[in-house]
Amino acid sequence: MQFVPTLPLSPDELLTTTRTVRRRLDLTRPVPMELVRECLEIALQAPSGSNRQGWHFVLVTDPMLRAEIGLLYQRAVRAYLDSESSADRLFADDPARAAVQRRVTESLAWLGDRMGQVPVLLVPCLRLPGGGEFAAGNQAGLWGSLLPAVWSYMLAARARGLGTAWTTLHLVYEAEVAELLGLPEEVRQAALVPTAWYTGEGFRPAIRQPLDEVLHVDRW
Repeated sequence: MQFVPTLPLSPDELLTTTRTVRRRLDLTRPVPMELVRECLEIALQAPSGSNRQGWHFVLVTDPMLRAEIGLLYQRAVRAYLDSESSADRLFADDPARAAVQRRVTESLAWLGDRMGQVPVLLVPCLRLPGGGEFAAGNQAGLWGSLLPAVWSYMLAARARGLGTAWTTLHLVYEAEVAELLGLPEEVRQAALVPTAWYTGEGFRPAIRQPLDEVLHVDRW
């Protein structure tokens, strides 16, 4: 039974308007666990390699745990913003993208200071064979067995009025977060997805590179 009605979005609208939400996350309104579980039930329908379903999802709602993870994320964000690879510096010489990237940086800094206040933090994980070490070679098959499920979760959340953001900067402190959450050695984290009701009217498609700039047919 569906917990809340979904928004009247066509498949194309859902796919093109599911945006990273940072500043517009409602930090004060509780998110019912039943609603988050509903989104995760949908996520479990995503494909995984050989149908192994080696995914695990840790929901963090305890205020003290959220605060501790938030401090680690804040530390990682500040280091990133001071680095040469920060979003605004990468495109400083491109007027067409500089303004957009500056807004991204500002919203990242905002979330960096408030991650621990987001009502629900989702940590999607992957259980690895062999004690948690990645085998040599291509890892695409491993992560490709988890990331579609996380995107499905984010789409399901968007359809229900929730905002999410794909973040990975906390992985600088993956071991510390793993200890906080009691993760086994063979379990590795893929992301940190803040989840909250979003504020505002709605979303529209983002400005992207023209398809022909990134499309290669038959050869590069």
